[in-house]
Parts: sequence; C-alpha cells; structure tokens
Amino acid sequence: MFRKTSNTAGPRTTPDTLLGADVRLKGDIVFAGALQIDGKVEGNVTARDSGSHLLVTEQGEITGTVEVADAVIQGRINGNLVSTASVELQAASHIDGDVHYKILKMTPGAAVNGKVFCQNEKPASPFDTRGGKPGAPLPRRAGQGSL
Repeated sequence: MFRKTSNTAGPRTTPDTLLGADVRLKGDIVFAGALQIDGKVEGNVTARDSGSHLLVTEQGEITGTVEVADAVIQGRINGNLVSTASVELQAASHIDGDVHYKILKMTPGAAVNGKVFCQNEKPASPFDTRGGKPGAPLPRRAGQGSL
C-alpha cells in the first residue's frame, strides 16, 4: 500500500501522498499511487490508475464518492465506495453509503449503512457497474435464479 523508503525488500512504509490530520479539504482529489487521509475531505476521491491504494485512518473522513483499486478504511466515508479490487474495513470504520468490491475483508466493529455489492464480473468501466444507472440491480449470471 505504501512506497518503500529504501531499496530493501518489504512492505511500503510511507504513502506517496499524505493528507494530514489538521487538513480540511473542500474539492475533489484525483491521485495515483498510495494516498493516506488523516484529515477531512469534502469531495470525491478518485484514483487514476489500477494500482492505486487508499488508506483512511481512524481520524480521517471523506464526504463524497470514493473510486479506487484497493482501500483500507479505519475512519469514516459518507458516500459510496467503489473498489475495483479489495476493500478492508477495520474495526473503527464507518461507511454511510454503498460498497462495491471484488474482495472484502470486514473486521468486527466495522459498520456499513448501505448496500454491499460483490463485483464478480469485470464491468465495462472500472467504476461503472450498472451502465450509468445508479440504484439499478446488478445483472445476474446465467443459472442464477431470483432470491
């Protein structure tokens, strides 16, 4: 998730971009690489590459739509979270909105107030799973019956 600070093997230890705890940002963020949000964002957060990683720490909060490949959420998102790969919702996380994912890890104590959608099939656009119709049901695969 984070960039290595040296050429040695091992996990990354620093994000490419850090939004500090004292930062309050109004506006959209478009990023590449790894982004860590410790502060508050009022706007959409969108990754421009398929290898993107987002960490929202316990004090971090986003009010807007989040579109990213991988996300680790410890804080709060007030809006939809759309991941083209994996989402990890840790114990203190709180999502007020829908969550779209391919792989989901949810720790006890995490909360989602919205719908949760597993994206089994690759959508035409990495962030548009419903053909531009928010709230429309996901298409069923052959052999799946109704609930």
